[in-house]
Amino acid sequence: MIAFAVVITTALWYSRAENNVYMLKLLSLILWGATIMVFIDHLASYLVEGGEFLEMSPNVLVLGFVMLLRALMLWELALIIKDPKGILHNKKD
Repeated sequence: MIAFAVVITTALWYSRAENNVYMLKLLSLILWGATIMVFIDHLASYLVEGGEFLEMSPNVLVLGFVMLLRALMLWELALIIKDPKGILHNKKD
């Protein structure tokens, strides 16, 4: 699930790289980090325990969904703090 999100986010960021108003670069980096972390976890458990490399159980899907939500929440928090369009910190002179 996260791998699909990172492919879509990276494509969106790359197509709009010159105008990175919505900080898609940050979201892409967060999702790439999560994808690499999950890959290493799957690879280590496969090498140590054997069995399936890719597991598609309900628990794994829920974990992927929760990780994706956490990444989106972190990205939105960064957007709120940075406020690239100046909506929250609108200075009226």
